[in-house]
Amino acid sequence: MKDGGFEMSVLKKARYVDATKCTACGACVEKCPTKVDNAFDMNLGKRKAIYMYFAQGIPAVMTIDPEKCIYHKRIAAGKKPACQNCMKACQAGAVDFEQKDEEVKIQVGSVIVATGLDLVDAKSLGSYGYGRYKNVITALEYERLMSAAGPTSGHLKRLSKDEADPKKIAFLQCVGSRDLRHNKYCSSVCCMHSIKEAILTRDHYPDTEVSIFYMDLRAVGKWFHKYRRRGEEEYGIRYVKGRVSHIDEDKDSNLVLHYEEVTSDKIAKETFDMVVLATGLRPSKGGEELSKIFGFELDEYGFVKTDPLEPLDTTVDGIYVAGYAQSPKDIPETVAQTSGAAQRAAGKVLGAVAAR
Repeated sequence: MKDGGFEMSVLKKARYVDATKCTACGACVEKCPTKVDNAFDMNLGKRKAIYMYFAQGIPAVMTIDPEKCIYHKRIAAGKKPACQNCMKACQAGAVDFEQKDEEVKIQVGSVIVATGLDLVDAKSLGSYGYGRYKNVITALEYERLMSAAGPTSGHLKRLSKDEADPKKIAFLQCVGSRDLRHNKYCSSVCCMHSIKEAILTRDHYPDTEVSIFYMDLRAVGKWFHKYRRRGEEEYGIRYVKGRVSHIDEDKDSNLVLHYEEVTSDKIAKETFDMVVLATGLRPSKGGEELSKIFGFELDEYGFVKTDPLEPLDTTVDGIYVAGYAQSPKDIPETVAQTSGAAQRAAGKVLGAVAAR
């Protein structure tokens, strides 16, 4: 901290692409011969060694993955450089294999912590079969499958060898949330996200049956309960109040759910083509490291600690927080809080200037 503000050292990773020249035309991507798993598509699709992080990224600039790029791999192995297809294809001359990481020093009056979230590892919940059964997927994987820009261009299909269109899908709530073994708290967004995906499924595939298994449907936002009812009344979503104990797989890669139906007090089992897990959400792993650098406190769950009466302020003056870094919240809440945090940060800076 310096003169009421902060002096920061930021590591700027090399893109190996000049951001001032790149037009994001995609010519380099077309000529790159290397295909690797695409983390943005939850590794369900492929990308090239030169790529854009995601379509709406700002700035819209390509980047080269040096661990996958043929040129960089040969240089690292002490061999003569090869390939350079992307450089030859780039009419703007933006590709620069000689770029280096650099440390940038900046001075700021305020800091906003918005480190986002991570997912509970679905493999740690062994009873659901994620990682063993191809047709058990996470909600984020389902999101990418349903996206027109996703790995299947929006065509929903099973991930088992048959690649069949699923005709019966189960959405499981609170997978790693409200669970003493993982997250004791509610992850907040899962219920509405599953309802949205179920509605989208029924809208695109009217013949597909969708069921949502839940403990409590926590539709707490404005018009959320109306949206839940709309899913049931207009789109035929079936809500099942019950907790799934475990999932088995039959010889055809179909999934057998074993569950207790709370409203009837019955133990039941039912077969589905695909199961979607609403995995719990937790603060980003980088948040803990950042708290050590800046000195602000975290609560028992790893969220940034704030005063109940000042929910934007961390325990360090001049550092504010927004989004899931502070507590479980959805997009509208995050946008509102981010606006407030920006106002607090700007007020801090303007106040410091006025005091000089």
